Amino acid sequence: MRVWPGSPYPLGARWDGLGTHFAIHSRDATSVDLCLFDEAGDGQAAECVSLRERTSWVWHVHLPDVRPGTLYGYRIDGPWAPVKGQRFNPAKLLLDPYTRAICGQVHWDDALYSYGTGSGGGNERDPRDSAALVPKGVVIDDTFPWHDDTPPRTPWSRTVVYECHVKGMTQLHPDVPDELRGTYLGLASEPVIEHLKSLGVTAVELLPVQHRVSERRLVERGMSNYWGYNTLGFFAPDSRFARGDRGEQVVEFKTMVNTLHRAGLEVILDVVYNHTPEGNHLGPNLQFRGIDNDAYYHLDRSDPSRYQDFSGCGNTVDCRSPRGLQLLMDSLRYWVHEMHVDGFRFDLAPALARQDGKLDRIATLFEIMRQDPVLAETKLIVEPWDLGADGYRLGQFPDGFAEWNDRFRDTVRRFWRGDAGQSGDFASRVSGSADVFQHSDRSPFSSLNYVTAHDGFTLADLVSYERKHNDANGENGADGADDNWSANWGVEGPTGSESIQRLRDQIARNLLATLAFSQGVPMLAHGDEMRRTQHGNNNAYGLDNETTWVSWNLDARARDLLAFTRQVFALRAEHPVLRRRHFFQGASPGSKPAAKDVVWLRPDGGEMGSDDWKASDTRAFGMLLPGEASVELDERGRGVGGDSLLLAFNPSGRAVRFVLPHVAAPTHWEHTLCTVKHRRRRLRRGSVRVVPHSLSLYTLREAR
Repeated sequence: MRVWPGSPYPLGARWDGLGTHFAIHSRDATSVDLCLFDEAGDGQAAECVSLRERTSWVWHVHLPDVRPGTLYGYRIDGPWAPVKGQRFNPAKLLLDPYTRAICGQVHWDDALYSYGTGSGGGNERDPRDSAALVPKGVVIDDTFPWHDDTPPRTPWSRTVVYECHVKGMTQLHPDVPDELRGTYLGLASEPVIEHLKSLGVTAVELLPVQHRVSERRLVERGMSNYWGYNTLGFFAPDSRFARGDRGEQVVEFKTMVNTLHRAGLEVILDVVYNHTPEGNHLGPNLQFRGIDNDAYYHLDRSDPSRYQDFSGCGNTVDCRSPRGLQLLMDSLRYWVHEMHVDGFRFDLAPALARQDGKLDRIATLFEIMRQDPVLAETKLIVEPWDLGADGYRLGQFPDGFAEWNDRFRDTVRRFWRGDAGQSGDFASRVSGSADVFQHSDRSPFSSLNYVTAHDGFTLADLVSYERKHNDANGENGADGADDNWSANWGVEGPTGSESIQRLRDQIARNLLATLAFSQGVPMLAHGDEMRRTQHGNNNAYGLDNETTWVSWNLDARARDLLAFTRQVFALRAEHPVLRRRHFFQGASPGSKPAAKDVVWLRPDGGEMGSDDWKASDTRAFGMLLPGEASVELDERGRGVGGDSLLLAFNPSGRAVRFVLPHVAAPTHWEHTLCTVKHRRRRLRRGSVRVVPHSLSLYTLREAR
């Protein structure tokens, strides 16, 4: 085999048409060997090449005889000094952090660990070879016929996000071909696209699709990390959603993106840069730990043999270090430039910005992302909390980022559950959470509104269970949140009571309508529009079965909810006043608005005052949105008005008479939607009866 020097950039394995260039960073290594394999599970390398060239701690080589499809890994030697944070062990084959594709899976065995498992403290270097137990990187050919692929670049004002799992969305779909179910190509199939478009969805937010590892404890219980929040390959699409793992996963992922773009749908990736599957100091040597432990992880400075853990998974990637930051930015740019994705949702985002455990300059890292020319036009979304001290940072990210707004989730749930004292906070949430975001001159689109997500109850379970039922997870009920702000409305779980079922469906419609009609960016969780249930399990991350897969076998109630969901999001698209670019001048309850771009009304028709908002027994109220106050812009930058709307909220258990705002002839109020079945009707004046546990939408119409 011919061996040429190569160069220190780019990192990873890159086929250039004349051979393959390999480069990997390791500051303290004393030797680096590149091992080439014929098969993923083969522990015997077909060829090993010692990298002799090193530039600025990057070891590199160019091999003219290595072609796409070749499997590879690294053996790296260096100091064995855990007390100093150095854990080199050449007996352990390591995966290239920059590999574009991964073949094979981790096969859990004690030989994966760098220390002698009998030593207890992990201080003895283990000599057993791990090559047959670990996945390998794949050299790929990056060329792909994109066919003039154009990103949709849907404005935030028109964005409706749909959080979904590639397999869960497609595995049971009867109209997706059998061979495509559970795959990237299945997600991009015509039946799935038609469903998404019918809902008004503009962007799919995919649960992690970067290559993941299932934790040993899950595998030993016969389970897997179904959600995927345990990333091993930050550049590699997960092969479990493809029909092969020798590069097919890359081609099929690109095909999915290309197809969804042609349908006008954006692709947003849920990404997990905060930790890796190597776990704490007793975890396996799979990648970073054996390559450059101190450069990639937050080590405990008082004891460098241990890790700082802000993720709850044993370690935290140091994205503020030079190599950690480079890895993060190189990965993000790769997914945009080479894979054509449209944005990212950052899991446990504050963990990415920690330095020596502190979060005093959280905005700096994210401002770097926002200013990057490759990322500038993408959608960037954060989960604004981690598990470290002071880790809850909702509203503290820079302009240009949307944040998962759990205050919206919790308040909306509590309001429609009938909890006392929620009206004022509810008004703030549906008007865009100005109290959270406006102080930093951000827009309502900073709030990513959701009622349910992958983590927690589904919508159907939210109105059917008051406590979690997580026995199937095998953790004795210790996992999953206890504060769900849910209600079963009389019976825990399934019931034959028609009245309870009707009420549950009504509350579910209230929640969906509130999501659709609130200022900000709405996000639906897959299957909620069709009454998907996990039977009360609110943490089904390890269940890859029909518990978590979307059922497309719809009964009458599921079909009704699907039709209702389509209706409320069609109304959102129809009315610009529901998608304002700026906060209401009078959005804060009790304030005196400079301009009447929103009016909060008591049922008697009077304007809500500070005493009304403070009263714990305030339940029903109205929200008047004058159409002429809308500030949405059309494609030419012109202001768009629209109809005036009145939303009437009644979470109480009794009917309430609402006095309609007076309008002059020939205009009239149309009762456009109610979460209790009704027909549209014209209303000129007087009062209307708003039934218990309901939301109504009235539209001001011109006579025709």
